[in-house]
Amino acid sequence: MQALKIKRIANMAAVAENLKIVYNKIFIASAKRPLEYNNFEPRLVAVSKLQSHNLILAAYEAGQKHFGENYVNELVEKGHHPDILAKCSDIHWHFIGHLQRNKVNKLLSVPNLYVIETVDNEKLSSALDASWPKFRKQDELKLKVMVQVNTSKEEGKSGCQISEVCSLVKYIRVNCKNLEFMGLMTIGMFGYDTAEGPNPDFLQLKECRYNLSKELGIDLTKIELSMGMSNDYEQAVELGSTNVRVGSAIFGERPKKSVQMS
Repeated sequence: MQALKIKRIANMAAVAENLKIVYNKIFIASAKRPLEYNNFEPRLVAVSKLQSHNLILAAYEAGQKHFGENYVNELVEKGHHPDILAKCSDIHWHFIGHLQRNKVNKLLSVPNLYVIETVDNEKLSSALDASWPKFRKQDELKLKVMVQVNTSKEEGKSGCQISEVCSLVKYIRVNCKNLEFMGLMTIGMFGYDTAEGPNPDFLQLKECRYNLSKELGIDLTKIELSMGMSNDYEQAVELGSTNVRVGSAIFGERPKKSVQMS
C-alpha cells in the first residue's frame, strides 16, 4: 500500500511538471505566430481520457482548468465524482469524442460542461438544441459547440465533409437558438511527420474557417480552431490554433481501456 501511495504521489507531481513544460512550449510557439494571431492566447485542453480522478485533481491544483474527455459514460462519472465536485468548482469539461444522439441527455447532465467539440450533422445539432433547456442554468444561456470537420477525408472517421461545413454552421446559427457556434475542430490524419512541413489538415481547417467567414459573414476572429494534439500542438499553435488537446504529454502513457466507456 505504501509503495502504491508513493507512486501515486510521484505521478501527481509529474503531471504538474509536465503541465509547466507544455505551457512553456505553447508560449514559445505563440511567439512564432504571425501578428494576426496575437489577439488571443491558445487554450490548453488536458485530455484526461482513461486517467484517474486523482491525476485530474493534480492538474487542476497546478492551475489547469480545461479538460477533454472522449467517452460519455466516463465524463459523466468524472463530472459527478464527489472529489471533483468539491475541489474543482471552476473545471471546464470539453467533450471531444463521437457523440450518439441517444447519449445527448446523459452528456448534458454533466456539471461544468463547457463545450461539445464534435458536432458533425444537423440531427445531432437539433437533438442538442432541443435538450439543452432541460439542463442549463441561468448563467448558461447557450451551449457552446464546435463543428468537427473530417479534413483528412478518411472513411469511417467522424466529422462532416469540408463541403458541408458552411451549410451545417448556417443550420446551427439559424435553427438552433440554444446553441452557440464556437468554431471548427479537426483530428486530422494520425502519424503526420511535422518535419515535412505544415500539416495539410491544419491548413484545410484554416481554409474552412476563411471560407466560412466569407460566406456567412462571421468575423474571422470569432471562429475558433481546435487542432493539435500531443505530437503536433506546437505546430498547430504556430498555424493559429486557438485550442489544443494534449493528453500523453501531460499525463503520460494512457492506461488500457478495460471497459466500454462510449
